[in-house]
Amino acid sequence: MDDNEVPPELNVEQAFAGAYQELRRLARSRLRGGGRNTVLDTTALVHETYLKLSRNAGISFPDRPRFLVYAGRAMRSIIVDWVRQRQTERAGGDYALLTLTGDLVDALPAEEEHILRVHEALQEMATVDERMARVVEMRYFGGMTDLEIGEALGVTDRTVRRDWEQAKLFLAEALK
Repeated sequence: MDDNEVPPELNVEQAFAGAYQELRRLARSRLRGGGRNTVLDTTALVHETYLKLSRNAGISFPDRPRFLVYAGRAMRSIIVDWVRQRQTERAGGDYALLTLTGDLVDALPAEEEHILRVHEALQEMATVDERMARVVEMRYFGGMTDLEIGEALGVTDRTVRRDWEQAKLFLAEALK
């Protein structure tokens, strides 16, 4: 391929096969704090990510960093959905439940509650600064480095660090 030729885009299968070990590392970093009582493990999260990505027929990625961004977003969605499902199951599923002892969130393990709170804070942050929210998403849910994030967003790693510093202040306030 010469310098003027554009590299072919990667389909889900190609991108996934080339990044499988990287995705396992990202999944392991996201699930590390969940303890052994979790039903969702590294392999399950990676495979659920593949299933979620493969449902989008015809999707392709111009390069590996953009695939990892998309996969990180899918992982975030899977983790948040899983936490919400566990919360619903603890609350009795479809049954009407009257709680007399206080807030249901108190019954959630700290890690699960934290995941939901970060997710909600990210939704709020995205309305203020979309790029800053993406930096947090890629770092927190995707486990990506500043260089990887910068490459995926088309900015320098210094810009990523600056966004991260601002995001930490925003999150500290939002998660009080």
